[in-house]
Amino acid sequence: MKSSTRFIFLGICIVLMAVSCKKTIKQDTVEQEDTYVADNYTKQEVDIEMRDGVTLHTTIYAPKDVSKEYPILMQRTPYSSRPYGEGNFRKQIGPNIHLMKEGNIIVYQDVRGRWLSEGHYENMRAYIPNKTSNEHVDESSDTYDTIEWLVNNVENNNGKVGVWGISYPGYYATYATIDAHPALKASSPQACIGDFFFDDFHHNGAYLLSYFRVTSLFGTPRPNNDQPIDTAWYSFPDIQTEDQYQFFLDAGPLKNLNSFFEYETVDTPTMRPEGVTDDYFWNELKEHPNYDELWQSRGLIQHLDKSKSHVATMIVGGWFDAEDLYGPLETYKNIEKNKESYNTMVFGPWDHGRWARRNGRSLVGNYYFGDSISEFYQEKIETKFFNHFLKGDGDKNSGLPEAYVFDSGRKEWKEYDSWPPKGLEKQAMFLSENQELTSEQNDVSGIKFISDVKKPVPYSEDIKSVLTPRKYMTDDQRFAARRSDVLVFETDVMEEDLTLAGDILAKLKVATTGTASDWIVKIIDVHPANTETNEEMQDHLKMSNYHLMIRSEVLRGRFRNSFSNPEPFTPNKKTDVTIKLQDVFHTIKKGHKLQVQVQSTWFPLIDLNPQTYVENIFKADETDFKTQTHTVFTDSSIEFSVLK
Repeated sequence: MKSSTRFIFLGICIVLMAVSCKKTIKQDTVEQEDTYVADNYTKQEVDIEMRDGVTLHTTIYAPKDVSKEYPILMQRTPYSSRPYGEGNFRKQIGPNIHLMKEGNIIVYQDVRGRWLSEGHYENMRAYIPNKTSNEHVDESSDTYDTIEWLVNNVENNNGKVGVWGISYPGYYATYATIDAHPALKASSPQACIGDFFFDDFHHNGAYLLSYFRVTSLFGTPRPNNDQPIDTAWYSFPDIQTEDQYQFFLDAGPLKNLNSFFEYETVDTPTMRPEGVTDDYFWNELKEHPNYDELWQSRGLIQHLDKSKSHVATMIVGGWFDAEDLYGPLETYKNIEKNKESYNTMVFGPWDHGRWARRNGRSLVGNYYFGDSISEFYQEKIETKFFNHFLKGDGDKNSGLPEAYVFDSGRKEWKEYDSWPPKGLEKQAMFLSENQELTSEQNDVSGIKFISDVKKPVPYSEDIKSVLTPRKYMTDDQRFAARRSDVLVFETDVMEEDLTLAGDILAKLKVATTGTASDWIVKIIDVHPANTETNEEMQDHLKMSNYHLMIRSEVLRGRFRNSFSNPEPFTPNKKTDVTIKLQDVFHTIKKGHKLQVQVQSTWFPLIDLNPQTYVENIFKADETDFKTQTHTVFTDSSIEFSVLK
């Protein structure tokens, strides 16, 4: 063998050996990581009796090292405390890897009526403020009774309890602060539901059709007369296509979807009354289209004045969370009314719950925000919060700011001693002719567009079918800007940075030829032509001129004056429609442009408005749906909160 060939051969062998060793090391590391919980924790499953006699299934992971005492960190969930059974362990426990490895007693509990817990489940169970008997139970009392049992029965606990959760478990973490047990010292509601008329399944009265497939998760009755069960008893509707836009367009009125919720289980009759389905959550949605007593009683926001000051709270959310943005923002603001409380907020460039993952490069959809953002949060913020209140002094000097917030335009963290930060100014910009967004109101005129119920504006250009939407929150909006039924208003190129911090108020003045309409406003950061494309971008897109949606919201027009008492539009009459867009923290950088889009359909993110007034859109007929012409007047404005 020639020497050169020999060297090449040896080089290949060395490379292959290195790769092989690398793979072996990686596999060994993964295998060791997978057994960490089983190696370092004992697991116990118990049924804890509540004050009314109902038992809740609870899983307790306790450190094997019993030489010291530990705080208890608990999550209450409707999504199961699995895996069940002796010897079956979760791969990771606790809010993050740091809190798992440094040692805490970690508890998971199936809430009342779910999985292996007894009782009947109520979707967002209403709070009972004045309990006069043991039969008056809610999530607050169940949390109290659980903590009482844990601190008195779990060995080596230090008498301090923290709760956390993301999404629905975040709602239970909020609930825990109301009439809280004295041992509860810290709570971190994350992406927490606040009110189902404004989170998840509704936005300002509009039904989020894109959540249709997860309805059964919350509304399918448990079999065998509501007995505990350790396997999933629900299934998601199979729409048998990846093109959800076309599926819902072909399906027509919402009442045509009833068949997906006629389960015909052994516990339900095959012959139902006309119009009644087996899914009790679907029935609630379609029988309660307005903000009536049902939804009002289940909202938690209005009860947060009863949160206890001995519980430190850290509210966590994502600026691009499509599911729960209203909830965490309103939770923070309402707990903040209790001046004695330690209450902070953390908002980063995340979609729903992304902060709990460790993905390295941080993206929402196509848009890249930086490296190790979630890892930073877990180590420097979340762990610090729980350790201070559960292992440390527990005073208000936690070392964390009041607001730890990420500027999604500058792509950097900022710390403030209040939210919204001090130094804000309200700045109005007007929707002017010639697609201009101007600082001054010009002559008043009307800009018309046709809203065709047969060709509604898509919320995404992707052909897909999802359980819940996420990616659209940062999607490139060029596809919408180039439609004739989407009005576009845009500034000149920015000569200096413009930082938006806080809420946005769209003060529209509109008219329609019909008697009903929806109104959607989108706030967009138009990037320069020379912006570099990140490696994760979809192949057909480029960052050049990228239209980044930084905030968007819908208002079902019938609710423009009251969410409880809807009313039709008077055809062709100029009418005020004001839409509150949730808080944003984003800098439109020098060289970028600020754009506003206005439209009346957003399909199938929200259901299709018939554009003729009916009492209940869930019961509308095909003949109710009419194409209409809408008008936006140029004295409409967008009021921004600008940080100077």
